[in-house]
Amino acid sequence: MQIFRSAPVPLPLRTGSFILLGLLALSSSNAFAAAPKVHAVALGTTRWASYTPPESAASAEKAGAGKAAGRRRRGDSIALKIRPLIVDGRQKEWTSGEAHDVTDRSFTIRRVLRLNDSLPGEGPRWSWQPGPWLMVDRITGHITALHLPDFDTQVSDAVWYRDYAAYCGVAMTAKGGLFAIVAQLGARRAVVQKQLGKWPLAEPVEPVCKPAHWQRSPMRVTMQPTGGDATTFDVVGAASLIEEGDNTDSSDNN
Repeated sequence: MQIFRSAPVPLPLRTGSFILLGLLALSSSNAFAAAPKVHAVALGTTRWASYTPPESAASAEKAGAGKAAGRRRRGDSIALKIRPLIVDGRQKEWTSGEAHDVTDRSFTIRRVLRLNDSLPGEGPRWSWQPGPWLMVDRITGHITALHLPDFDTQVSDAVWYRDYAAYCGVAMTAKGGLFAIVAQLGARRAVVQKQLGKWPLAEPVEPVCKPAHWQRSPMRVTMQPTGGDATTFDVVGAASLIEEGDNTDSSDNN
C-alpha cells in the first residue's frame, strides 16, 4: 500500500500567498470605505408659526404684511408658514416658502430664524423671522448659506430663474438707496444693480417691490417698486457658475 503525501510548500511561496491575500483584503476594505454615502434630504410637514415684524403691530396692520408670500393673518396677528429641512432623519433648519430647483441635485429655499426678541432685563421672548436663502445639495446633504448682494430680509423677496435671483435690495452705504438686483450663484458681483429710488422711503409700503417677472428668451427681468414705474433689464449670462461638490459626507457642515 502506497501512501502519498503532499510535498511541503516552500516558505517563499507561502509567504507570497499570505501577502497576496492581505492585499486583496485591504483593497476590498478600501473599496467599501470609499463607497459614497447616500444622503436623504427632505422637507417636513408644513405648519404655521407666529411672525413678529420689526415694525409695530399698528404699522404692520397698515402695511398689510399678511399679503406677503407664505404669510397669512390669524385675527390681528401674522402667521408664517414654515417647515423643517431634514437631512438623514435629522432636522437641520427651519424654512419658509417654496423650494427652487437650480439643478437636478441642488435647490434653494429660504431659511427661517427663531430669534430672542427680549430687551435687557426681560425674560426670553422668541420670535420667528425670515432669514437668508440656503442652497441644499441633495447628493452630499451639504447646506450653504447664500450671501446675496444687498439682500434685506425684511424688504427683499427673491424670485428665482435658473441660478439667478431677482429682488429689490437695500444698499448699506452712506447714501443708501433701493436697488434692483439680479444675483447669479457663484458670481462675486450682481449681474444687475440699478438704483430705483431712495431709502428709507418717505411713506413705507408693503411690499416694497412687486415680485420680479422673468422672461426666458431673450433673458430679461422686469422689476417695479410699489407705486413706481416698471423697469426691464437684459440679463446677459454665461454658463452656470455653481460648483457642486463630490459625494463626500458633509451633511453636518451647516
